[in-house]
Amino acid sequence: MSNTRFLTDAQLPFCKGCGHALVAQNTEKALQKLNVNPLDVVLVTDIGCHGIVDKSFLTHTVHGLHGRSSALAAGITAGLNNPGKKVIVFTGDGGATIGMQHLIGGAHLGFDMTVVVHNNMLYGMTGGQPSEFTPCGFKTPTLPEGSTKPGYDICELMVAAGASYVERVIGIGDYSDSLAKAFTAPGFSLVEVMEICPSYGVKSNPGMKLSKLVEDAGWNVKVYADGKGNSFKTPINSEPKSLISDKFEVKPKYSSSIERPVSIMLSGSAGEGVQSAAEFLAKAAIVSGLNSTKKGSYPVTVGVGFSASEVIVSPKQILYTGSPVPDVLIITSTDGLGYARAAAGRMKGGVIYIDETLDAPETGARIVKVPFRERVGAKNSAMYAVFYAVHYEKFYPIEALKDVFLSNKIAEKVNIESLLQF
Repeated sequence: MSNTRFLTDAQLPFCKGCGHALVAQNTEKALQKLNVNPLDVVLVTDIGCHGIVDKSFLTHTVHGLHGRSSALAAGITAGLNNPGKKVIVFTGDGGATIGMQHLIGGAHLGFDMTVVVHNNMLYGMTGGQPSEFTPCGFKTPTLPEGSTKPGYDICELMVAAGASYVERVIGIGDYSDSLAKAFTAPGFSLVEVMEICPSYGVKSNPGMKLSKLVEDAGWNVKVYADGKGNSFKTPINSEPKSLISDKFEVKPKYSSSIERPVSIMLSGSAGEGVQSAAEFLAKAAIVSGLNSTKKGSYPVTVGVGFSASEVIVSPKQILYTGSPVPDVLIITSTDGLGYARAAAGRMKGGVIYIDETLDAPETGARIVKVPFRERVGAKNSAMYAVFYAVHYEKFYPIEALKDVFLSNKIAEKVNIESLLQF
């Protein structure tokens, strides 16, 4: 395609014969017809074959999780609150299936954006599984006998939800006028582009004609809604209340003698109070007149594997969270050692407090072995380790940590004296 303003000169990254390339090229034509500045366009995509087009566009691009492109675009257009900007969503039928509520919500609220659904009636990136848009009789590699139920009619759904402009087109040839109409419609607009995947759809349905397939499915190729529509207007609060509340103010009761920021990593096992112990560590620093940040890390599956937290305490303002090289590293379990081993290897100084049952990692730090788990049990080992480190490192008075601990309901379950065995 020559004379492009919105696409690079590089070849589009799709399989030969894929209708996704035509979507990109017709989007280029439509935006040229509207004389739009490329920097006034925000293209939002998600996971799927269509999403690999990001690098080909010379506009702003945002790439999100599978099915979440419409939600991201809604946030962008609400933040911009500017109909002069073109927020365009590319999604597949798989992404539309997963993010259906985002599409319905966007249409219902009238977010000023255009969704272009690349409907090839299957999940093309992951092997050709059927989607909720797969019509009766259509075969895929994982459904060789053909679908036995009709697919969603996304156009009817969007009309019912309140979209201002809705059209279905066959993804062959020049349909840039349809896209141009959608791009200029106020509020929420959607164009469904009917395609057939050359890698999975064509091979699984030899001899099938796209137009005949669409007709047999009962999906009319037409403009479903061409009303004026309403654009969502972001409510502006001209007299916002302060986000700082006296209710949450922590007043210093103690003092600290540290003169520089200190980074502390606490690394243990999920379910053993690592995050709570780190919060006490950070809050006690604030009670001692210091600044503090906390950054927690743990697997997506909560309650299993490691749990780690990076706390910074500083007499000066802190402009970041976490530290790749801690000054003090506390390790209370095998899970914690596995997670913290890399950080330990980066330490050229400082100290590592590690449960005595564990092998010391390779490090340039001083190693101190402590029977954390033996003295208080696994469940309270992280809390005890924090008390132990504060006592010996003297970030601030141990009384500050005791006060913070005793003011929490956790103190009803754990004997404070067991945490003061140094």
